[in-house]
Amino acid sequence: MKHQNDTARMRTGRAAGITAVLVNLVLAAGKIACGAVTGLVSLIADGVNNLSDCASGIVSLVSFRIAARPADSEHPFGHRRAEYVASLAVSFLILFLGGELFLTSVRTAVMGEGSRPDLWVYLVLGVSVAVKSGMGGAFLVIAKKINSDVLRATAIDSFCDCLASLAVLAGAAVRQTTGFAADGYTGAIVALFIVWEGFRLAREASSKLLGRAPDPALLSAVRERLLKEERILGLHDLKVYPYGPGAYFATVHLEMDASLPALASHEVIDGLERAVLEETGIVLTAHLDPVDRTDAETMELEERMRAAAEGMVEGLDLHDFRLIRGAGKKLVFEAGVPFSCKKKDGEIANDLARIAKVLGVEISVTVERE
Repeated sequence: MKHQNDTARMRTGRAAGITAVLVNLVLAAGKIACGAVTGLVSLIADGVNNLSDCASGIVSLVSFRIAARPADSEHPFGHRRAEYVASLAVSFLILFLGGELFLTSVRTAVMGEGSRPDLWVYLVLGVSVAVKSGMGGAFLVIAKKINSDVLRATAIDSFCDCLASLAVLAGAAVRQTTGFAADGYTGAIVALFIVWEGFRLAREASSKLLGRAPDPALLSAVRERLLKEERILGLHDLKVYPYGPGAYFATVHLEMDASLPALASHEVIDGLERAVLEETGIVLTAHLDPVDRTDAETMELEERMRAAAEGMVEGLDLHDFRLIRGAGKKLVFEAGVPFSCKKKDGEIANDLARIAKVLGVEISVTVERE
């Protein structure tokens, strides 16, 4: 993932947002007007759905402008999470409109109201399906290009609008051919589509605001880049913190030979931090963990501990070994386990202590979720 130019990203997002607002405004006006004339509540519901998309587009425009602001004293990590806040605001609006339209449609279905559609209904719906499917495809391409959750949500919403319009079209056709008042039922289906989309967007935005884990492919790319440096013996505690689309900060512990001069180690780590920023856009802070390869006793105990603990927990990573010498000897290290591990940290620490006791060594272990 290359670091993106904020100005170009905002310009592209703004153009897409303006297009979405104008297109949805025209479609909403056409559907609501046609629905009012024909009495088709499902068509009015579909029009209001497009009207909510206009509001979504406006929120997207505002969020792109806010997200492009540089970091400041109050927001040292930038403003890009504004896009997630915008997505959450849009989802609440969609949920409210969907609930209102569902109640209206149910009342219409129960009362059996509605009239026969005419040619204009089919024309408006046909144009809507064609336009929204084209817009959805275009927005997916743009969203991937600039890594925008707001535009990706707009694209998916456009495809959902196509399905909703097709449902209205089917209801109109049933009414035209059989006389059955299917309008209220298709209106309810459209409303449920709207509610589901609002719920999905709310869940997605909430997850990212809470700090969702980054893409595993991104973690793998950073790991591979760091290990390309032959003087890096190993790494652990790699953590990536997302602060909005394309805005990542990370920390990592890098293991290097303790015999290397401090200045030489610093130069290697400094170079890696710059390389990761240039190649991925991630602001990395690396911590040096010196490894004393001349301490045969520590190396032997580490090897024995690793071998004894192998298979104890899937994904277990033992690292940062140190041998504390004094009145007695204590092996100090950390144990990284995946979040998917069902065992509690205390249980894992106790199991490692029992293994160490069999080996005849006292330990102090810190269990971390990685």
